[in-house]
Amino acid sequence: MDILRVFNNNVVLARDGDQEVILTGRGLGFKAKPGQRVDDTKVVRKFVPSDGRDPDHVAELIADIPPETIRLVTEAMARVGLGKQAEASPTLVMALADHVVGALRRAKRGMTVEYPLDAEVRSLYAEEYVQGEALVSALNAKLNGVLPRSEAVAFALHMVNAGFSNGDLSYTYTMTGVIQQMLAIIEHTYHVSLGQHNVSVGRFITHLRYLFVRIYQGRQLDSEPEPIVEAIRQSYPDEVRCAKKIAEVVELRLGSSLTPAEIAYLALHVARVVADVNGRPSADASKY
Repeated sequence: MDILRVFNNNVVLARDGDQEVILTGRGLGFKAKPGQRVDDTKVVRKFVPSDGRDPDHVAELIADIPPETIRLVTEAMARVGLGKQAEASPTLVMALADHVVGALRRAKRGMTVEYPLDAEVRSLYAEEYVQGEALVSALNAKLNGVLPRSEAVAFALHMVNAGFSNGDLSYTYTMTGVIQQMLAIIEHTYHVSLGQHNVSVGRFITHLRYLFVRIYQGRQLDSEPEPIVEAIRQSYPDEVRCAKKIAEVVELRLGSSLTPAEIAYLALHVARVVADVNGRPSADASKY
């Protein structure tokens, strides 16, 4: 591999075959020059920006994080079964490592952080929360237990946020609040209580998360045949009205209008959730 750019003593941008990669390692960039061969013995971690990020920008962000922390996080992720995510999303590794740097700094000062979305994260992102707990345990095994268990909430939010290829958690915080608001609309409309461990509610939350990704990426469903959309409108008029209320919240909170197809499929999920809670046969999207 040949060096393309040196960011600091520990981070370089290099050419590996036909792709640009970011390499980290203590002293890797010390006295190095563009065009030189990389000292492979000093490479600790190789990042391949496969999630659409500019390699130079990612490298600049990584340069501010100690390479030992990056290695600590990647090894911990591998131990808890998140190795594939670490390989596929350098920005996730970077976000987690950067968070760990801050958490260690707070721990050294005797500071603790109470995350206001603890209950919401536990219920809405149960899988990521469990992964976050496992990650805290794996990191603490190497850090003498200095990280508080509450950091699992932050780790979970970073993993959810990875779906947006965005280092800023503000969108994920907003998404969490909007999902809660959507569930409240359904409960108020149908006078039901939605247990968030219910299978149908879980499927609905998963659908909403993918919807948020499509909104963020500007790729809403918009090519569904009109007869399918119209059939849903005819079969589930009440649920369509509820879905339109949900769409109004999305437009108000996110500034994005939902397409007719997205509203139709929201209505199907509303029908399924309400039917399941009331013990009736649920809406079957497969027949459309």
